[in-house]
Amino acid sequence: MDQTYSPPDVPLDVLHEDAEVLLVDKPSGLLSVPGKGPALADCLLSRVQDAFPDALLVHRLDRDTSGVMIFALTPHAQRHLGLQFEKRMTKKTYVARVWGQPADKTGTVDLPLIVDWPNRPKQMVCQETGKPAQTDWRVVKSDGLTSRMRLFPHTGRSHQLRVHMQALGHPILGDPFYATGEARAFPRLMLHSEELRFKHPQGGRSMKIRSTAPF
Repeated sequence: MDQTYSPPDVPLDVLHEDAEVLLVDKPSGLLSVPGKGPALADCLLSRVQDAFPDALLVHRLDRDTSGVMIFALTPHAQRHLGLQFEKRMTKKTYVARVWGQPADKTGTVDLPLIVDWPNRPKQMVCQETGKPAQTDWRVVKSDGLTSRMRLFPHTGRSHQLRVHMQALGHPILGDPFYATGEARAFPRLMLHSEELRFKHPQGGRSMKIRSTAPF
């Protein structure tokens, strides 16, 4: 990846900021955290910490996924938010454009996932040793050739949405790992973190932060 990594040169897009949490709109093509070596040092975490030195990592999005990402601004908030993600108390909604048109309007993919070791960082379905992974999905609209969907993951496995959509027979457009042929020939991965719901670390009030998909 270091040979082709050219992250977008765009300003930080802050969606919400208060004393405890910071939510930003991550651009596609930017790593969430630094990779190995100086060529992969530019990432959302470093850009956020340039502007907010106290910012702490809570979760990650794939390099090519865009959308809502939350950071903690205090150790207390990092612990509080980390537990919410661990205990699946957060609610995440993604928008995806996929190849083809699902036969049904809604459904659930329940397939366990494990890393595909010879082909890392790819993941794969494995009924014997995979970790549980569930994704609800709903078709928003379709033109017959492609479809726009909302995805609601119950778990947070690596590449979960990408592998689950491939397993459904409708890979996400522009996915360099799991799409093939015409489905792969798009300028970016058509996957966007549209909404994050969580409990605020200070007081526990419910919050909902959204970002409109750029596709």
